[in-house]
Amino acid sequence: MRATPDPFRSLVPVRQILLKVHSRCNLACDYCYVYQHADQSWRDRPRVMSRRTIDLTAARIAEHAGKHDLPFLTVILHGGEPLLAGPQTIDYLARAVRAAVTSHTKVTLGVQTNGLLLDDAYLELFAAHRIQVGVSLDGPPAANDRHRRHAGGRGSHAGAARALRRLNEARHRPLFGGILCTVDVNNDPAQVFSHLLSFNPPEIDFLLPHGTWDSPPPGRPADLSRSAYADWLITVFDLWYDAAGPVSRVRLFESLVSLLLGGPGGSEALGLGQVDLVTVETDGSLEQGDMLKIVAHGAAATGLHVRWHSFDQYLEHPGARARQAGVSGLSSKCQECPLVEACGGGLYAHRFGRDRQFDNPSVYCADLAALIEHAARRLAADLP
Repeated sequence: MRATPDPFRSLVPVRQILLKVHSRCNLACDYCYVYQHADQSWRDRPRVMSRRTIDLTAARIAEHAGKHDLPFLTVILHGGEPLLAGPQTIDYLARAVRAAVTSHTKVTLGVQTNGLLLDDAYLELFAAHRIQVGVSLDGPPAANDRHRRHAGGRGSHAGAARALRRLNEARHRPLFGGILCTVDVNNDPAQVFSHLLSFNPPEIDFLLPHGTWDSPPPGRPADLSRSAYADWLITVFDLWYDAAGPVSRVRLFESLVSLLLGGPGGSEALGLGQVDLVTVETDGSLEQGDMLKIVAHGAAATGLHVRWHSFDQYLEHPGARARQAGVSGLSSKCQECPLVEACGGGLYAHRFGRDRQFDNPSVYCADLAALIEHAARRLAADLP
């Protein structure tokens, strides 16, 4: 069933706030969208978010939660590497946000880290503030260390694995948010999935390497033909779907199954759900999603700042509105596609090309179609 464009779709409030608490990193991953792509604005930003900026941001969060009577919202500490900000900064931030939001809004705090600095002091701090910890890991040592390396070339797997083992200890297990894995088709998908499962994460999220039509992802053909990314994801989907016993949640696949059954998506990578995220940089600038840094220098910028602008003003920015437009914000090819309800055009940045800007299908169009059709066949075979 094809969706009908709705140019009058109302905006949803911000429910996810990504805070760039530190603008630098202790790794030099070769695919990083912050440091290795077109946007190099990180060079001109403060290394650490100041307490003044934290206070202003906390006030904006509280303002937005109160105005929209939000039942919940999520604050994600990000970077760079957020743990470089130090325990004192993160402690101050957590206290400031929770003190500012005095309404009935439930605030969930999370941090996405490479895990290398996760020590006892941080674990105690995260326990005190109920901060969920997500760790980035791309698979076994050889798979992970192909891309996720220190500036000198040394791999990061050992440090990330050590952090994951700590999070799996009984006393720290409630803090364990999950694992974020970037797909590399040169890695064996079954081995990668098995290795990630060995850490018993509550959730795994697979991320396709960022790319555009002007700068395609590694190994991606410059046309709409299917590539190895579809086969990689389908292999892991079948392992997850056919698991005999309890297995970790896989956000991408759970979102896909829900969409195919008529439910909500829960992932920006699929479906027509409205993107409810704002990014606050270390200097207090309000930006769109980080992935737009692959498009062009300043592509994620809005010209807004927490000192002078509210999150409601951010939602009126053309870029924020475009990411909440649903099917009416997609290319004509996507609007006419029978898979549009499940696909949603893929990630916004992956549609970009200089000639037509974002008025294109995803650079992963054929791969997403193959994955969706495969999952639909598997579900159809099992439904009464």
